[in-house]
Amino acid sequence: MCGRYAASRGAEDLARVFGVEKWQPEEALAPDWNVAPTKEVLVVLDRPLKDAPDPRPVRQLRVLKWGLVPSWAKDPAGAARMINARSETVHEKPSFRRPFAQRRCIVPADGYYEWVTAHDERQLEVEGKKKRARKQPYFVLPADGSVFAMAGIYEFWRDRTLPDDHPLAWWATCSVITAEAETGPLAAAPQEGPASLADIHPRMPLMLTPDRWDAWLDPARTDPDELRDLLAPPPGGLMRAYPVSTAVSNVRNNGPELLDELAAPEEATLF
Repeated sequence: MCGRYAASRGAEDLARVFGVEKWQPEEALAPDWNVAPTKEVLVVLDRPLKDAPDPRPVRQLRVLKWGLVPSWAKDPAGAARMINARSETVHEKPSFRRPFAQRRCIVPADGYYEWVTAHDERQLEVEGKKKRARKQPYFVLPADGSVFAMAGIYEFWRDRTLPDDHPLAWWATCSVITAEAETGPLAAAPQEGPASLADIHPRMPLMLTPDRWDAWLDPARTDPDELRDLLAPPPGGLMRAYPVSTAVSNVRNNGPELLDELAAPEEATLF
């Protein structure tokens, strides 16, 4: 799954990387090393400009809220549960199938966090001797230091309790698409720790390599079968992972030190 990630690149840098034509400097978000569900996030999307005479899609950098609210929802209460959409079923789930067909985006990240439970800790939990096991966080990122382009979908929701001219009358929200985690070796596996992403967690955000960006963002592509071909996993061996401080487990902690690589997992019995 993807429940937390880091996004420290500035809007100008992201605009250059993704060939963005339109973005508002006043909407640029501060670097965030601990992005959590329901936060505002930057996404890349292709969409015609509002009230523009030219109907062509324009590549934009937009601010959305992480946690998709379906257009037909009565209220946004379930947004925190809609942060991820599974690649295997995104084309058929009522909450996701229309945005998958019509409104796809890229969620840029430095990488994402995932937590691993130590073997001894997990055993204590199973035996009922401990209510909650301690978990070691790992940071997963492209081995070459490039932007992690996570496949996403977005949707618009109208708050009917507010007048049309209210600034909060419309919500723009998104979800990150996840896939089965890679079982092949990491590009640079730590000496102590997991050898593959699947050793960390069975799911991972679906990474889009640059050759798929244009096709994924193209709103003219609406055929579900054709779109599902774009959900194929990227080539293996592009990712690395390393242990980071458990400070990231608290969403109130936010700073570049969260990405500092530990020499070894804080729990010696993880693997």
